[in-house]
Amino acid sequence: MGEQPSGLTGRAFDFEARRSFLKNAGLGFGSLALTGLLKEQGVLNTADAANTAVLQAKRPHFAPKAKSIIWLFMPGSPSQVDTFDYKPMLQKRHGEKLEGADPKTGFFTTSGKLLKSPFKFKQHGESGAWVSEIFPNIANHVDDISFIYSCFSRSNNHTPAMLEMNSGAFLQGRPCMGSWVTYGLGTENSNLPGFVVMHGAMPRGGNPIWAPGFLPKKYQPTSIDGRSTVPISNLSRLKTMTDKQQRKQLDLLRQMNAKHQELRPHEADLAARLESFELAYRMQTAAPEALSVQDESQTIQKMYGVDQRETELVAKQCITARRMVERGVRFIQIYAGTNGGGGGVADVPWDGHSDINANHRIAAKSVDQPIGALLADLKARGLLDSTLVVWGGEFGRTSDSQGSNGRDHNPNAFTMWMAGGGIKGGVQYGASDDYGYKAVQNRVGVNDLHATLLHLMGIDHMKLTYRFNGRDYRLTDLGGELIKEIMV
Repeated sequence: MGEQPSGLTGRAFDFEARRSFLKNAGLGFGSLALTGLLKEQGVLNTADAANTAVLQAKRPHFAPKAKSIIWLFMPGSPSQVDTFDYKPMLQKRHGEKLEGADPKTGFFTTSGKLLKSPFKFKQHGESGAWVSEIFPNIANHVDDISFIYSCFSRSNNHTPAMLEMNSGAFLQGRPCMGSWVTYGLGTENSNLPGFVVMHGAMPRGGNPIWAPGFLPKKYQPTSIDGRSTVPISNLSRLKTMTDKQQRKQLDLLRQMNAKHQELRPHEADLAARLESFELAYRMQTAAPEALSVQDESQTIQKMYGVDQRETELVAKQCITARRMVERGVRFIQIYAGTNGGGGGVADVPWDGHSDINANHRIAAKSVDQPIGALLADLKARGLLDSTLVVWGGEFGRTSDSQGSNGRDHNPNAFTMWMAGGGIKGGVQYGASDDYGYKAVQNRVGVNDLHATLLHLMGIDHMKLTYRFNGRDYRLTDLGGELIKEIMV
């Protein structure tokens, strides 16, 4: 069934049929020509590009505090009690029984005995925020950060929890936040995608965790593998083709396929595919320039950690994120915590089941310097006030041990932080219990996080809807309260 977006203002109309243009590729010369180009470019076997060339910048509901979001996603989930949520009682009562502990809170089974943090904590800045020794660079920015210690989610398994953190639902098929933001606000740079995902090793769940779901495909992200020498595939022009020849080919294909689409007006995927070629054409110049980390000074590259194996990947991703923000990209998500070259960190780098000490030291080493540099660089360039930086994983970790030195998954309490556009600096909001096991004060669910992020981008989460299968959907579904205490 074809669906039309209600956008920021209007409602949608239901249609009786949706046909895949690939399924009907033999019905017209235009489709045949398009299919040939798709095959030639390899698009039939890979994910589409972001398809945002057709998008126009849209007016928000109200004046936004932030123009862009950089979401630093820590797959595998950092332990709240080993990073930013210091718990003296946990240290004091190490090895004792944790009252009310459920050995099945996580994905495996825990001991029920308290496990102290192996890391030293220290207070920083005028705000006095506690930070673990594994984040010496991020610690320098606590007065620009709002820490939220009382987050909770609904799943104790990585993939559903990552789906929930991105889309508000722990089942596949719902649009992720990046797609919702691009749908609601459009793009300010027609030469670059409005939504970009950067990763090293593919996180659990893969592409579906950042998919557009039932939104049109033009709202899906451009995915960039930071380990690849060709970070965006199918972008280079054929060596035998000039720019003028390519432009003529695209114009001819658009004319033929426009006639084809007149007979099938509800085939949104066809329009999205056509626009993907137009975006790719524009990106052939704009994307390499935006991704050109080597154009940065040696001072900047060294500040981020490009010169170190442990930090090189995330450093390049953070520099790229800053360059994209400068060029008007609205939503950038970085899946970080591994150097991409092993080092004992797998596809869920923060997943410290057996040895929280070794695991978190490795994962933190790969992100601390790049993230600290990103915050400093954005601030120095006057971009932090308009760029919302978000940090966190998909859930937390248990206060009691798994094995002797590990921690299992814990959806009942975890810490996230935000900085930049519209965020009060030096704020500590909410609280977990004395052992960091459960969120107990000013509890913050995923819908609340999403509502707050949308608000800072100038979007009323109650009004951003899309009609699908006869129902108006929202990113925040039936919930979502603003975290007013952390906003300017």
